[in-house]
Amino acid sequence: MSGGNFLFTSESVTEGHPDKMCDQISDGVLDAILAQDTHGRVACESFITVGLVVVGGEITTTGYVDIQSLTRNIIEEIGYIDAEHGFSHSGCAILNAIGSQSPDIAQGVDIGGAGDQGLMCGYASDETPELMPMPIMLAHKLCQRLTEVRKRRILGYLCPDGKSQVTIQYIDGKPARVDTVVVSAQHTEEILDETGKLITVEARQEIIDNVVKPIIPAEMLDDKTTYYVNPTGKFVIGGPRSDTGMTGRKIIVDTYGGMAAHGGGAFSGKDPTKVDRSASYMARYIAKNVVASGLAEKCTLQLAYAIGVAEPVSVMVWTDNTNKIDEDRISELIRKNFDLTPKGIIETLDLLRPIYRHTAAYGHFGRSGEGFTWERTDKADTLAREA
Repeated sequence: MSGGNFLFTSESVTEGHPDKMCDQISDGVLDAILAQDTHGRVACESFITVGLVVVGGEITTTGYVDIQSLTRNIIEEIGYIDAEHGFSHSGCAILNAIGSQSPDIAQGVDIGGAGDQGLMCGYASDETPELMPMPIMLAHKLCQRLTEVRKRRILGYLCPDGKSQVTIQYIDGKPARVDTVVVSAQHTEEILDETGKLITVEARQEIIDNVVKPIIPAEMLDDKTTYYVNPTGKFVIGGPRSDTGMTGRKIIVDTYGGMAAHGGGAFSGKDPTKVDRSASYMARYIAKNVVASGLAEKCTLQLAYAIGVAEPVSVMVWTDNTNKIDEDRISELIRKNFDLTPKGIIETLDLLRPIYRHTAAYGHFGRSGEGFTWERTDKADTLAREA
């Protein structure tokens, strides 16, 4: 999609969405284990529904995690604290269904091999300062803003569940304007009109003014931009009361909003010996440095691994015809300057730390702050010089 005129849409969800609640619980377990045992092996899955959380998976560790307390604390921090939301941290049942990792897997991982086979993709684009596609970045920021105005009581009627969707019009392959914004925000009944079926016009405008306008750049909006706020009319019943959640069901939200290829593997609940997670982070790190170096305006990197084998079985670079030098030369520079073994990835990105719960909502990429080591561009100058 290096050129042409088209509309492109990406979505995001808030931390109170049932799937994201599960991602945060699974990564919370991972963090608790890594804080005690950096050699722990974790593949933690969570499931949530009305009144029930199931935490399961395969974990081998010398540490101990109080699953009950950890899960309740995360749910409370998200904001499900009373029955008004249809789900509460103190009232739900929690089932621990965790077992140990297969020794057949361990024998290949212990010697430095990949924890599974599979393909992983990384992407970067010069569309935004974060070197991310604009639709997914704006969608994430809308959801973050929804949570901010809820927790700061700017809009006191908002509840934890919510979603956003942003459609960008591209002209000649570049973002030109925001065509459509969708915000679906769970809320209390106090903003329903006299029919009880619709939110009031005033509440709709408040959400546009306090959530949409502070996030979407003014120059990207025009009189043709369409706003959908709770387009079904109301959103009182939300969270686990209205929808089940599972770890790993938001893989496109977690990555590039559909703008780039995806290998299919989820991230949350997996320790960094699982290349589904660590190699995807490494692929993002490499792609971002390629774009930051000026070697291409866009870069997709695909890595593939065999279980128990350290070196990737393939490395593929695609720049969508935006490259300044041959893609084969970019691939050579990548192999020279980046260690693509699981051990090398873990060391390069410093992944054996309890940094993962913060990744579990609002996307794993395009983020700033301590822990997001794969967002560094410290190799860009080297790539540019050696090119």
